[in-house]
Amino acid sequence: MTPAPYGLQGRAAVITGATRGIGRAVAQALASAGALVCVTARDADEVRRTAAELGGVGLAGDVADPGHPRRLTDLALREFGRLDILVNNAATNQPYGPLMEADPGDWRTAFVINVEAPLRLAQCAWRAWMSEHGGTVINVCTEGAAHVGPNVGAYGTSKAALLHLTQQLAGELGPRVRVNSVSPGLVRTEMARFVWEPTESEVSAALPLGRIGEPEDIARAVLWLASDAAEWVTGADLVVDGGTRVRAARTPTLQGRGTV
Repeated sequence: MTPAPYGLQGRAAVITGATRGIGRAVAQALASAGALVCVTARDADEVRRTAAELGGVGLAGDVADPGHPRRLTDLALREFGRLDILVNNAATNQPYGPLMEADPGDWRTAFVINVEAPLRLAQCAWRAWMSEHGGTVINVCTEGAAHVGPNVGAYGTSKAALLHLTQQLAGELGPRVRVNSVSPGLVRTEMARFVWEPTESEVSAALPLGRIGEPEDIARAVLWLASDAAEWVTGADLVVDGGTRVRAARTPTLQGRGTV
């Protein structure tokens, strides 16, 4: 499952939003590659269950809590003695709706969770371990950060800020620390259920690769970026979207035809 270049034996990883969906798949992929995993999410029971299943440790909490990044970092260092990989996956898609109707408090919360929390966690990881020993930070962004759409203005704007933050940190923290992002397209998660469930067949048919994404598709991209196979990659955004950005060029009549 994990070729030698992807081996992470002896390394320690922190993954936020790690009890379901993309975060859970990422934590599983890293653990399967040999990493020691520290997981976090808001539901304490789910955190305990996930940590036990993956042979790691966990800390329940909200990444919007100013003290959570430090407590999470301290736990990883106390249990593992190191912190090599940080995956900022926790996110909110609220407030959902037209920006002219967005509540200012909900808008601020979106930026705290989607932008500020990844920065605070990166700061803690840098100060506690990575500034001296190196490491990698991977932010889960979105393919939608590159364009606009109805009702997702707050989410898209905050993720566009996260994309810029990724590139800024890559420039500031190199060469010891690599910072990259993965931008998923539509993935089969609970957070996106209201998007994919009603029209999955139509959405899938419009994509060049013929299906929506699975959490494991994103996890494999994160695993590659976390591994030594990507040791000369920083400041990059790896789009994993099944061809969403190129679907306008799709010609259904050519589907299934061979080449001459």
